[in-house]
Amino acid sequence: MAASVAAAAGRLRRAIGRSCPWQRFSTEPHPPHGAAVRDAFLSFFRDRHGHRLVPSASVRPRGDPSLLFVNAGMNQFKPIFLGTVDPRSEMAGFRRVANSQKCVRAGGRHNDLEDVGRDLSHHTFFEMLGNWAFGGEYFKKEACSMAWELLTQVYGIPEDRLWVSYFSGDSKTGLDPDLETRDIWLSLGVPASRVLSFGLQENFWEMGDTGPCGPCTEIHYDLAGGMGPPQLVELWNLVFMQHYREADGSLHLLPQQHVDTGMGLERLVAVLQGKHSTYDTDLFSPLLDAIHQSCRVPPYSGRVGAADEGRIDTAYRVVADHIRTLSVCIADGVSPGMSGAPLVLRRILRRAVRYSTEVLQAPPGFLGNLVPVVVATLGAAYPELQKNSVKIANLVSEDEAAFLASLQRGRRIIDRTVKRLGPSDLFPAEVAWSLSLSGNLGIPLDLVQLMLEEKGVKLDTAGLEQLAQKEAQHRAQQAEAAQEEGLCLDVHALEELHRQGIPTTDDSPKYNYSLRPNGDYEFGLCEAQVLQLYSETGTAVASVGEGQRCGLLLDRTNFYAEQGGQASDRGYLIRTGQQDVLFPVARAQVCGGFILHEAMAPECLQVGDRVQLYVDKAWRMGCMVKHTATHLLNWALRQTLGPTTEQRGSHLNPERLRFDVATQTPLTTEQLRTVESYVQEAVGQDKPVYMEEVPLAHTARIPGLRSLDEVYPDPVRVVSVGVPVAQALAPASQAALQTSVELCCGTHLLSTGAVGDLVIIGDRQLVKGITRLLAITGEQAQQAREVGQSLSQEVEVASERLSRGSRDLLEAHRLSKDIGRLIEFTESAVIPQWQRQEQQTTLKMLQRRANTAIRKLEKSQQPRGPCDRIEEPRQSQKATDATQESSRTRQSPAHHLSSELMAFMERASMGGRGLSGWVSVQKWNIQLRPLCCSSAPQATEKSQELLKRHSEGPLIVDTVSAQSLSVLVKVVRQLCKQAPSMSVLLLSPQPTGSVLCACQVAQGATPTFTAEAWALAVCSHMGGKAWGSPVIAQGTGHTADLEAALRTARAYALNQL
Repeated sequence: MAASVAAAAGRLRRAIGRSCPWQRFSTEPHPPHGAAVRDAFLSFFRDRHGHRLVPSASVRPRGDPSLLFVNAGMNQFKPIFLGTVDPRSEMAGFRRVANSQKCVRAGGRHNDLEDVGRDLSHHTFFEMLGNWAFGGEYFKKEACSMAWELLTQVYGIPEDRLWVSYFSGDSKTGLDPDLETRDIWLSLGVPASRVLSFGLQENFWEMGDTGPCGPCTEIHYDLAGGMGPPQLVELWNLVFMQHYREADGSLHLLPQQHVDTGMGLERLVAVLQGKHSTYDTDLFSPLLDAIHQSCRVPPYSGRVGAADEGRIDTAYRVVADHIRTLSVCIADGVSPGMSGAPLVLRRILRRAVRYSTEVLQAPPGFLGNLVPVVVATLGAAYPELQKNSVKIANLVSEDEAAFLASLQRGRRIIDRTVKRLGPSDLFPAEVAWSLSLSGNLGIPLDLVQLMLEEKGVKLDTAGLEQLAQKEAQHRAQQAEAAQEEGLCLDVHALEELHRQGIPTTDDSPKYNYSLRPNGDYEFGLCEAQVLQLYSETGTAVASVGEGQRCGLLLDRTNFYAEQGGQASDRGYLIRTGQQDVLFPVARAQVCGGFILHEAMAPECLQVGDRVQLYVDKAWRMGCMVKHTATHLLNWALRQTLGPTTEQRGSHLNPERLRFDVATQTPLTTEQLRTVESYVQEAVGQDKPVYMEEVPLAHTARIPGLRSLDEVYPDPVRVVSVGVPVAQALAPASQAALQTSVELCCGTHLLSTGAVGDLVIIGDRQLVKGITRLLAITGEQAQQAREVGQSLSQEVEVASERLSRGSRDLLEAHRLSKDIGRLIEFTESAVIPQWQRQEQQTTLKMLQRRANTAIRKLEKSQQPRGPCDRIEEPRQSQKATDATQESSRTRQSPAHHLSSELMAFMERASMGGRGLSGWVSVQKWNIQLRPLCCSSAPQATEKSQELLKRHSEGPLIVDTVSAQSLSVLVKVVRQLCKQAPSMSVLLLSPQPTGSVLCACQVAQGATPTFTAEAWALAVCSHMGGKAWGSPVIAQGTGHTADLEAALRTARAYALNQL
């Protein structure tokens, strides 16, 4: 054995030696390259121990909406750990595998973003080397032996530099010390003095609040090397999954044991190259050299804290780390955007831009020029980087240029404002608010505050909170306030405008945009003159002052005013010649041909001022995608249901698409599937979208032309997909019967490909003869398909269990309950509606078969105890099902659900984020937890107390004492029921150390402010997780600093509102 091990080690060293000389750590003058270290790991497990090498998964989680990014090597193997893997899939055959996984830890539960640059070790992107054994293929002894062999005999790390730790046990949970692992390490020759034991927090790994878990053993490296006290850094974590954490917190042994190990490549390379920092390794040195060559700063010297004068080395680390993260994410299809993972990536990009320009004095296009360096260091291991290198560089450069302009403008605004302040003055909240509200600048409030801290200036946070609450209150009462405050021009105001000879607004510039060759849209600049101003009360005024909300009439605008079912644009305007004062525009509405812009004035604005208008590009793009998708959906419905099918209304914003259609009967499963396939085909062909104004008379009697029962302008705008408008409207043309041709004044894409995908996730009858459809597009649609596929696999597993049969009455009841849970989950999950209908039909059939099997077993068995008597046969199947469901739900809502099924529903229930009105995954999650008998009176009492405490403002963020999540949710519901204009988030610390969280947003809150995202932001801060719907959500976490969690809750709400 020893000879074979030595031979294998020698072969690996010789293989590494072909790219660089390899010697043992203690004497090596030329340390191994990072790529060779990665290759040695993979080769060791493949050649020596028969592991299958699997490629890294994309950093974009597939079928797991609970994650923003893949953050560990085990993510892609979750179906194996959870028992949900498709038995027909390739993964089902995995027994021992190894790989190097791309990981991103930025946002969510594991978030290292704020720490990057401040020290010498944190990264947002890193590579995790790992080996896995599934189903008991091997366990503790083999895993420890392999790890020790690799580190000491292949990598040549001296044994006296390695320490290990094991689980010391936990008396509260009844877990014994992992003495087996301790003895394994001792048998491998590790001295007892270097074998340490730790508790749950350090040496017990859990996937989440529920699911597989187990003790872990960690291998640490001593940086001191005998020179003084040990300085230990973790190298490798070996997890032994042998338990399952139930929803009630109890632990049970898994039927199959698994090994899951993870070792950061960057840290391992630092050890092998004799570096105290990962940034000093050859994984980063090419990037640091490239940064130095492009910037007018000294070379990187590895300083931190106060020693890092000018924060130059901090900036080096930030830029080097972030460009790696950006390159990897974009290569895997995650681009900077406005929500979810894309929003996190957008923040990473902007952080890198700021450090590169303000600290490193980098030239324009700097970040994009670093992409080839990333490709050179990582491209061999991850070919998708090489394949998409040009795309990555272009996207980074364009976003860099866009944010540079915004950042420079924001900095000028801050500098100009600071010069006016006295020594003890606070930075005005109105200015900070205008910077963050302007969608085109999009400077986060925390970044504004950081820029102020660098200048020694404090932000007026109290004023900011008041301003945000006032804004939230205004939005909550927007419809009523518009009429009462005169923000919608009434007949008297319109008559006065006509009397003064003020012309109606020219809004044709809203169509002034173009498509670049790279697929991005460029929106034209619009210059205008202020013709009239209105105060909040609707009174016409000659000027408005600082901090006033007002209405503006301009001679022309590029803002789309809400009409035709499309949401209004938002953005900002500036006075011509004064680039550093922003006037945020919340919305635009049309009143008798006049476009009224609702804005807030940070400074004085007068009638006659010249202004420049900028629309929020991300918001506009979202509306354009949904509007073009609406036309494609309309056309697909006609293709499927017949040419006489009529649209009866629609509404869209960047979040969702709603479409009402006249139908004699609800759409069938096959019709829904066909409609989607027509849209997918048009999207896949990336057809051009033609738009042209033509005389209204030319559109008469054109077969197939889509129009609604409303008054159209003359000339009217025609939108045609794939066929030029002139050709579509030709007298003998049949084009409108074969493609989408509509009369429409909305803003659209210039080609269909940007829609990405479309999924109909809901349909219901509004009234007889009218069906309302809800659809999503792009990444949301792809996630819905992935969740639907996972659900189909669960249904197949249930069917197989039923087909196998069982003579165990308890098992039969458990299966019936699992099927019932699947039925309920299928009703609320965000999946294709046609797939929902298919699964509902299948599940109901399975439920009938399961109940029949139960009755047969009950007849064949005599009752032997109280539990059996509860389940005695009843006279009707409906009564049997209802009573059993009610009884088991009251007794133990979760205990009859299989662990695999619970885990699936836990992760799939996150698929509804960003949607509202149609799905309620929150309902499902509450049912998985027992309700407290006294929850109703407790909720009423607590809600009354909180309402007295927060009598002003539309935001309640506080702590209460509640014994369960269900009680806390009831308190939140009571509060919002009594005060519908309030958004509420409550935290409740528990004796166990956990913190419960529940929240609900007000009915009039902005579309981007969702309860699910709010709860996720707070629970992530507490190291926990959250789930729910856009309206109401809940979660859990652990924190000793409740005030910090409350501040996070308030800050998030203020930023969103």
